[in-house]
Amino acid sequence: MPQPKHIVRISIPEVKELDKITQKYFMICEEKLGMVPNVLRAYTGNLEKFRAFTSYYNKLMLDEEDCNLTILERELIAVVVSSANRCYYCLVAHGQAVRKISGDPQLGEMMVMNYRVAELDKRTRAMLDFVWKLTKNPHDINENDRESLRQVKFLDQDIFDICDTAAFFNYTNRLAHGLDMMPNAEYHSKNR
Repeated sequence: MPQPKHIVRISIPEVKELDKITQKYFMICEEKLGMVPNVLRAYTGNLEKFRAFTSYYNKLMLDEEDCNLTILERELIAVVVSSANRCYYCLVAHGQAVRKISGDPQLGEMMVMNYRVAELDKRTRAMLDFVWKLTKNPHDINENDRESLRQVKFLDQDIFDICDTAAFFNYTNRLAHGLDMMPNAEYHSKNR
């Protein structure tokens, strides 16, 4: 049974109605990804927020100069946060990213369903345990939790980046839930 065909449950402009800059951005997405992610389409109702979102996302998730976390570690955070929040959109989209970057389809599925079943190194496990707690019980985070990250060689800047990534996906999960955002169907069959 296929998933519902809508992108979101609010009105958004057609691509042909968008300004040339946004259309060009979408053409680049098509070239690089083979599709325009539906989350980007969802943001086209407010192009100023679209530009802020894409700029922040690209800096947060793709920048390799200002962040010691690997792109895979950032994607693992995205999936674990989304698993805690049961965000269908992000589980599908970022689960596929984990499969692609890791080259391990089973890892992608374990992250989506229950990251604790995966055989992860101590550093990754500590990071994901922290992220889960930050998502499920943010008010319970304390210095012991940050110290557990330092003990596995995360620097304070890394802890900032872990929190920043987790916070971003808690935000996008809420947006996806609120708008009933559907992932692009193409994600389901990739990297399996």
